[in-house]
Amino acid sequence: MMEAPPKIGVGPAREVPIEVLPPEPSSSRVGTTPAEGPPIHALSALLLVAVDSLWAAFDFAPVIWPLAIPGCFAAVFVPTFLIQKHLRKDSTGRALAFASLLATLAAIPTPITGTPVGLGLLAWTGLGKLLGKSGLK
Repeated sequence: MMEAPPKIGVGPAREVPIEVLPPEPSSSRVGTTPAEGPPIHALSALLLVAVDSLWAAFDFAPVIWPLAIPGCFAAVFVPTFLIQKHLRKDSTGRALAFASLLATLAAIPTPITGTPVGLGLLAWTGLGKLLGKSGLK
């Protein structure tokens, strides 16, 4: 047996006041990065691609890996930190985080830019914006 639905009180409707606020200006947020655009500057991504492509030559010479791994890490870490800090206007912690991520990826002793992981990373960093939409066809 089905029960009847609950009854809604029959009373007069009342108005609820609504307060509409103006939008906050984005320049008032000090120390934050802009929400639009990729989180990693395109020059940082291009630097990763350039240094990572060196692993195509280093793959055949594992003897030099003890020098190549820290060299690739440093070659990406320092410029990426400076690019993120000064061009992207990231905080020091955020710039360190992105520099560490990209430098670690560059120090892996195999080219990652040709893998699906590398292509996803490059798309995330916005390298396509640097190359232009016509160059990606």
